[in-house]
Amino acid sequence: MLLVYTHKITPRVSYTFKHICKRILGLDVFFTSKIEDFIAHDSLKMSYTKQPLSNELFIRSNELLFETGLSDVDINVQQWENTKGFFATGERSDLPYDIFAASFYLISRYEEYLPHVKDEYGRFLASESLAYEHKFLNQPVVDIWAYKLKSILETRFPNYKFPERKYKVQPVIDVPMAYYFKQKGFLRTVGGTLNDLRRLKLKQLYSRYLVIMGFKRDPYDTFKWIIRKQKQYDFKFIVLFLIGDYSTYDKNINTNKKQFVSLIKSVADYCEVGIKASYLALDNFSILKKEKLKMEAITHTDLNSVRHSFSKLNLPTSYRNLVELEIHQDFTMGFINNMSFRAGTCTPFQFYDLDYEVQTPLQINPYQCLDYGLLKYSSQLDKTEHLQKIINEIKAVNGTFVPVFHNYSFSDLNRWKGFRSLFNLILESSK
Repeated sequence: MLLVYTHKITPRVSYTFKHICKRILGLDVFFTSKIEDFIAHDSLKMSYTKQPLSNELFIRSNELLFETGLSDVDINVQQWENTKGFFATGERSDLPYDIFAASFYLISRYEEYLPHVKDEYGRFLASESLAYEHKFLNQPVVDIWAYKLKSILETRFPNYKFPERKYKVQPVIDVPMAYYFKQKGFLRTVGGTLNDLRRLKLKQLYSRYLVIMGFKRDPYDTFKWIIRKQKQYDFKFIVLFLIGDYSTYDKNINTNKKQFVSLIKSVADYCEVGIKASYLALDNFSILKKEKLKMEAITHTDLNSVRHSFSKLNLPTSYRNLVELEIHQDFTMGFINNMSFRAGTCTPFQFYDLDYEVQTPLQINPYQCLDYGLLKYSSQLDKTEHLQKIINEIKAVNGTFVPVFHNYSFSDLNRWKGFRSLFNLILESSK
């Protein structure tokens, strides 16, 4: 048990210390503002305040964890050994930077509440982030900082045996369209046929009708392969189906189609099934609720996992809606074009509502790799090399790797050739 002395125990202090000490380092952490209790404690302890009490392990605190609401935070990022750091602490501190305030800034997504430029879908851009600007987007800095703290604790308390966490893989398979040709209904099939003819895509037209007549497997129907892979591993894949109504942005199969419902149920026999919330559900609570109830009616289990269409988040509204609907796992936090660490960590964390200053029950599982982000590398060798780099970064801190692939990533369509072997590489890294 780690005892932390601080002059004021705030929700931000409690939230951040628990992420670093409990979730990353596996240490139970308790707080006190009474000096006599701190002195009497005979195990791991440190002070987090403005001045050290004596010669204890001391980290000088930045004001951020003792404030409420948002303010214009002055940040000066500097090189720190093999990584970066900010919120410098001064000479008397055992760490040169306040890793707790810096971690809070990143995992609360403080910067996403501040004014910023968005893309055409209204998403927060990687280029707007502090990590991108100062070139530490490709590192799980929060986890790296936590291990620096652990190193100091081990020096100060050499007899204490620290728990060891293990590297984990949590694959997510996103299903925005279960079938490319099948189960589309008469009007969509006619529209697709006319479109193929107009664009002279005769090969695709031929494939379309081979699939519709049952002579060929639909190119997006990779679910038997996914289930076969799932059977080889103890950890559960999370498969997220789009079941929202047809719209400009979302074009999956209608849940009135028995074959689609049967598919969801068969996948749920082996994997954990959740929803890919539709684009319209992002800003509409009633639509999100409808989609949740629809999936629960199909699977006959409580919905636990969600990912938003287009990886779009409107903070804090998107997450508040999930909290209100008692959905406990989100897989939206990441950048679509960068293999990176949007929240600076590869450890799942609780959503902290900055407006209400409260930790919520919603667990955010940040993803570090989206299959689309790998398409920018031209060769299979380049894709493999960059994928291995991100795996190595996460393995170095025994974190959780969350890759997001789509069902069609495993098809034999040209742009996705080789993606099965990339997925296999990820799965093999867990052994």
